[in-house]
Amino acid sequence: MKILVVAPHPDDEVLGVGGTMTRFATEGHEVTVAIVTKGWSPLFPDAQVEQVRAEAHMASKKLGVKQLQFMDLPTAKLNTLPSYEINQAFEAMMDEERPEMVFLPFPGDLQDDHLQVFEAGLVALRPARSREYVKQILCYETPSETAAAGQIHRGGFEPNVWIDISAHLNDKLEAMRAYPSQLQPFPNPRSPEAVAHLAQWRGSTVGIPAAECFILIRQYL
Repeated sequence: MKILVVAPHPDDEVLGVGGTMTRFATEGHEVTVAIVTKGWSPLFPDAQVEQVRAEAHMASKKLGVKQLQFMDLPTAKLNTLPSYEINQAFEAMMDEERPEMVFLPFPGDLQDDHLQVFEAGLVALRPARSREYVKQILCYETPSETAAAGQIHRGGFEPNVWIDISAHLNDKLEAMRAYPSQLQPFPNPRSPEAVAHLAQWRGSTVGIPAAECFILIRQYL
């Protein structure tokens, strides 16, 4: 199975889908990560951008990701671009990758880039365009953005899919540690401790040691 994880920014993919990616990779599935945006100077110095990208490569390697690609759209500026430009970039990516399972960020996240990525993803995955290959589309939570939005900002994250990552939680945490520039001390949600606690809490609600949760958008059986 071909799996595509679409991340607005580097480390979103690990925070939201890290355990699931390494589980599926271990099971023999082909996992691709597409990081949508790139930092721009002077807000994001070139050295910082290069560091984060190197960290993304290291994290992907730890998770068994087959391909990591960068779409190079401007960080924190997606809402300033004509929607057709973003949509065309996503359509080209989907046509090339033809994934069977797609993970998109939750549109209710506080960071507006997440909403733009979700909407462009759904445009590119319209049934008329993608029905021949896509079988499942899911949204993931990004702890530092999803919870920060609260329950009244575009609606809260109410999962209906749990994926058991009990055997792969340590792999997810190691991938998070590959992003030292993004880590924060506990109790920040970007700390390894908080990431582990969330996975354990999500798992405990369905009787397993650790899980990642998702919202199913569309599924073809």
